[in-house]
Amino acid sequence: MTDARIGYGTTYEIWDASLTTPAFVEVAEVINVTPGEAAADRIDATHMQSPGRRREYISGLIDNGEATFEINWVPGNATDELLRGLMDSGETVEHRITFPGAAPRVTVTFDAAIIGYSKAIPIDDRMTATITVAVSGAETWGTEV
Repeated sequence: MTDARIGYGTTYEIWDASLTTPAFVEVAEVINVTPGEAAADRIDATHMQSPGRRREYISGLIDNGEATFEINWVPGNATDELLRGLMDSGETVEHRITFPGAAPRVTVTFDAAIIGYSKAIPIDDRMTATITVAVSGAETWGTEV
């Protein structure tokens, strides 16, 4: 039997230091999450005596790339204000994704800055926004507390 799951129940949270008691704040009405895509640099280490006249490579630094999430966009609600504020400030803060499943649920936490806030306002469908974040540093995998 498969262990596959649907994404229903996933949460996306962002650290909000402006609160009286700073805490993670859940982003409202998330409809899709695409975590960052890690990629390591490929460094050419070829030298004059490389075996078989072949190039040689070593792994370089890892870039966790960009992550995106989509929401049902509600102009002026608390989520919109948080996202616009972080976009305007350029501040790097903690983001946390909690994946669905039995308790304890798996989480990934990472530092990121919002680098894109794209809104769609169709005539005959819900308004949505796609938020792009630049992941900085390492991800921390764990379980919810």
